[in-house]
Amino acid sequence: MAAKLKKGDKVVVLAGKDKGRQGEITAVFPKENKAVVDGVNIAIRHRKQTQSSQGGRVPVAMPIDLSNLSLLDKNGKATRVGFRLEEDGSKVRFAKTTGDVI
Repeated sequence: MAAKLKKGDKVVVLAGKDKGRQGEITAVFPKENKAVVDGVNIAIRHRKQTQSSQGGRVPVAMPIDLSNLSLLDKNGKATRVGFRLEEDGSKVRFAKTTGDVI
């Protein structure tokens, strides 16, 4: 199945503690149905000090379920994603609200 959300997409969080926050997808895990969004779902992780890096409490963006994310259209509103075939036979994603190709 084609991916509705991909790395680099601007998304908005629909549910959870970060509801309404926006960010860009930095990683997608299709098997787990999760994605990491920059600046969303932040958790504190404790890192041990090494010769190359300082230890301490480090904020890390954790994966969030894809069902809690929605793509942003050109107007900055949440939209669903659809697929259609172009004239040249290629399959493209489009925003359901505006009809624009993503």
